[in-house]
Amino acid sequence: MTTETKPPTAAAYRNLVTATIGFTLTFWAWDLIAPIASWYGDRLELSSFQQSLLVAVPVLVGSLGRIPAGALTDRYGAKLMFPLVSALTIVPVLLLIVVKDSYGLLLVVGFLLGLGGTTFAIGIPLVNSWFPPAKRGLALGVFGMGMGGVALSGYFTPRIAQHGENLPFIVVAVALAVYAVLAAFLITDRPDRPVPTASLATRLRSAARLRVTWELSALYAIGFGGIVAFGVYLPTYLKTWYELDPTDAGTKAAGFALVTVVFRPIGGWLSDRIHPALVTAVALGVVALLAIVQAFDPPLYPGGTTALLIMAAGLGTASGSVFALVSQVTPQAKVGSVTGIVGAMGGLGGFLPPLVMGAIYSAKDSYSIGFMLLSDLALAGCVYAYGRMRGIRPDGESQDPKPAEVTAGRP
Repeated sequence: MTTETKPPTAAAYRNLVTATIGFTLTFWAWDLIAPIASWYGDRLELSSFQQSLLVAVPVLVGSLGRIPAGALTDRYGAKLMFPLVSALTIVPVLLLIVVKDSYGLLLVVGFLLGLGGTTFAIGIPLVNSWFPPAKRGLALGVFGMGMGGVALSGYFTPRIAQHGENLPFIVVAVALAVYAVLAAFLITDRPDRPVPTASLATRLRSAARLRVTWELSALYAIGFGGIVAFGVYLPTYLKTWYELDPTDAGTKAAGFALVTVVFRPIGGWLSDRIHPALVTAVALGVVALLAIVQAFDPPLYPGGTTALLIMAAGLGTASGSVFALVSQVTPQAKVGSVTGIVGAMGGLGGFLPPLVMGAIYSAKDSYSIGFMLLSDLALAGCVYAYGRMRGIRPDGESQDPKPAEVTAGRP
């Protein structure tokens, strides 16, 4: 029995659990501003666009930061990178207490807070290395459940803030500190993992030359980007359009995030059994349909709630299936670098929508155009996943010569 077919070991599951907890905590930190953005808006008298920019800045930095984080993980391993990034994230979390009365300084600290979003590119190569191909889809989906940190933030951050405006930041900082210590002992890199010797720039260029890197980036920008966009902007949307109070809006946004968390491993599990391109196409097709429904501004109960939750299920499923495809078509030594680029594009997919939604609402007093744009993008992703990505077989080979050249080199 080869290493590619052996069942996962106890160490594999220990690393999966530890990485998922760390991903959850750092994502909570990454999303600390969004659930209380309306509080900042009222306190500092911010416009809709200024408030959108405040919640979008950490998304931008956390997304772009995944590119070097993934490549550094390929080189130095998750055992060093996960505790280090978790510990460093404590700094901007505590700085939010200091700069709460200055919009300019909040943007600067939000920039630093983006560090918490980079752990995604650290955990993917770690989990990928410990699990055999037949189990990677589900394992990566379970790790992806760490994006539930957004749900935790949406639910708990405003409630904790009711007991003290600085308390959420202190609680998250303490949790990150405890985790960083535990992760230093519990996370282990696979002993036989390939360690690249080329420079960071060389490895990133090599990953960027793969056509499949950019195809997957586009799909992930729609799936995961949609999750991030809703995660950071849904509380504002619900408060503005449906006139909910901040706590109720945060609770409902947390429910949306929870659905995406549940369906991400389902997307990975389905991809272990069906070609992940088909799973992605169906999931994005569902999102496209329900985005049209929401564009017509249905009442929150039951129409709006139903549409938003089904969109959450579709986006969660697509996120899981796209990364199942990443693990199948990427050489192990390049997983971190490719993950960094794909993850960055996914996060960037979540950076622009809040700004667009805020600008559209300021200009038109409506969110319908924004939801129609989401529908168009999801439909484009559905067609491309079904028409092109089915040509890439689960073993990394392609049905036609040109894509085969793209994925050649897989061990």
